[in-house]
Amino acid sequence: MTILRSLLFNVYFIGGTALTIIIGTPLLAFPQSVMIRFIGFWARSMLGGLRVICGIRVEATGLEHLPPGGSIIAAKHQSAFDTMVWLVLVPNCIYVAKKELLEIPGWGWLARRCGQLSVDRSAGGAALRTLVREAKACLAGGRPVVIFPEGTRTAPGERAQYQPGVAAMASASGAPVVPVATDSGRLWGRRAFRKTPGVIHVSMLPPLPPGLPRAAFMARLEEVIETETSRLYAL
Repeated sequence: MTILRSLLFNVYFIGGTALTIIIGTPLLAFPQSVMIRFIGFWARSMLGGLRVICGIRVEATGLEHLPPGGSIIAAKHQSAFDTMVWLVLVPNCIYVAKKELLEIPGWGWLARRCGQLSVDRSAGGAALRTLVREAKACLAGGRPVVIFPEGTRTAPGERAQYQPGVAAMASASGAPVVPVATDSGRLWGRRAFRKTPGVIHVSMLPPLPPGLPRAAFMARLEEVIETETSRLYAL
């Protein structure tokens, strides 16, 4: 039954996304706010389908820790689920995504119209400086920025090295950094076809203390995210 439900959701996801691109392309001519609401509707539809078709619910806690205005959401990344959920939890957020994702014809146009930021991981320091400059402008405009500090999806129980881009963004902007843990990979794994029924937890934690040196900041960020992620596995 789980395999069948997973197949149905994949058809729903691919078909719904294709329809979103078709309908959304003419909306590129409209104000950015229209596209943000439109993509938010897509995300809510996908999470609704995940709940109805696959029996996967979302439990988000700690939203009170997100300060008003521009802030940096530094989130654990285990699943494609993570690339949608923040469009529902924080509708005006901006993701930092791999350059390749924003170059996908159709979808990339819509994402860029929403203000999503791209990073070219092969371009080294120049790409990081561009990202920091663009993120700083977004944060100054009051839009939260979602970044995955590990830079890639990891399987439950695994870690990847935390990348310094989040520290550079925090230092340049002065924006508060909110760590986030999740166990999404337990039910929707990396590149996994199977979607297992259950509850995906998203746990937002208190912002990190301001003014930490970069090394201390990175160590603290990794510690609080990984500790909370381990706790979620035990639920």
